Amino acid sequence: MSLNLDSLEQHLATRSYVEGYTPSQADVHVYKLITATDAAHPHTTRWYNHIKSYTAEFDSLPGSSTAGQAFVGSAAAPAAEVAAEDDDEIDLFGEDEEDDAEAERIKAERVAAYNAKKANKPKTIAKSVVTLEVKPWDDETDMKALEDAVRSIQQEGLVWGASKLVAIGFGIKKLQITLVVEDELVSLDELQEKIAEFEDFVQSSDVAAMQNNSTPPPEL
Repeated sequence: MSLNLDSLEQHLATRSYVEGYTPSQADVHVYKLITATDAAHPHTTRWYNHIKSYTAEFDSLPGSSTAGQAFVGSAAAPAAEVAAEDDDEIDLFGEDEEDDAEAERIKAERVAAYNAKKANKPKTIAKSVVTLEVKPWDDETDMKALEDAVRSIQQEGLVWGASKLVAIGFGIKKLQITLVVEDELVSLDELQEKIAEFEDFVQSSDVAAMQNNSTPPPEL
């Protein structure tokens, strides 16, 4: 059996597949008849390389070889006739291939509706639960004043939580405090810089633990 490459080239100039909108047995049938492609048939070459990637799935592809036979030997049909045979094919949006303009219009409407729905979906606010440790200069540092100073830092996206003093030796205790931050609004580096400005009380601060989550944080 010989293949009419010119007819196939004309058909694939406006289509991705021999029949319908997905690879099918029609593509497999025509693919197996091609021994080589050339520069004179760029659309056929493009289609051939694409179908080649489905080689392992040839036996499981849907449809029949009927449409592919239209390009074989003397039975080769003009692209318009093959398109007419596709009338029963249903595209991804439920429209006949014959009415391409209508199919594209409905496709655009559905894509627009999907994008609008996605845009209106409430955005999940990423938050982090952080355990911050603030070290004083020595055992004479007023830890109550130190904590009051730290909590005096207020900004959008920052919520201070529970705290406790943890002994670190030689009578010195550090402040361990929990906070919740909205990741897009609060920089931990900048927050630590603000804490360091209380130089009468603060020697240093460290992030002891941090947990990112997309769910509402626990009550503090």
